[in-house]
Amino acid sequence: MFYYLLKYVLLGPLLRLVFRPRIEGLENVPAEGPAIVAGNHLSFSDHFLMPAILKRRITFLAKAEYFTGPGLKGRLTAFFFRSAGQIPVDRSGKEAGQAAIREGLNVLGKDELLGVYPEGTRSHDGRLYKGKVGVAVMALKAGVPVVPCAMIGTFEAQPPGKVIPNIHPVTIRFGRPLDFSRYAGMEREKAILRAVTDEIMYAILTLSEQEYVDEYAAVVKARQAAETGGKERKFPRAPLS
Repeated sequence: MFYYLLKYVLLGPLLRLVFRPRIEGLENVPAEGPAIVAGNHLSFSDHFLMPAILKRRITFLAKAEYFTGPGLKGRLTAFFFRSAGQIPVDRSGKEAGQAAIREGLNVLGKDELLGVYPEGTRSHDGRLYKGKVGVAVMALKAGVPVVPCAMIGTFEAQPPGKVIPNIHPVTIRFGRPLDFSRYAGMEREKAILRAVTDEIMYAILTLSEQEYVDEYAAVVKARQAAETGGKERKFPRAPLS
């Protein structure tokens, strides 16, 4: 109930008013049945902008830190994410990844939409990073289509560390659903999982026109933090054509 209150009364109208998002390809999101929406992740606001414009409810796998923050702010954030239907995911270790996959498959088993950020974390510099194969595992195990999605302009609207968003145009672009039924039953083959994940990331890249980095974002973040004493380097985004 609170999910729809947020979507249609409290948060959704405000987000539409502030960001005035331009929506492209919304017809590519299935009107019914299970599907994965896989997108780039540029901003904290991504969690709320996409659900606000979709006609169907979508459940995201969100990092567990959003649910365990200290103090009043932490409790309010946790309440907000739970009320919005987000599922906490512990991102540390292999077993944590398996738990996330189980949670995702549970959502798909209810014929719902599942939102996934294959990069595994927000981009710290606006570039698109290598995708993790969990999205491929879920797509093949559940036998569902994957709809690629590009959030454009949200990095400029609310870059990492910024609490109050800037007024900046935002575009949310959905691509045609990707069908991986040709790989049915092959979700244990590493080469297949990598190929499926790379196909998904390429579709996102085509929509977003970001600069692509063939490394995991978390690895690059850690390396840069070590090199700069914790200060992240910034890179300009590639201009849209």
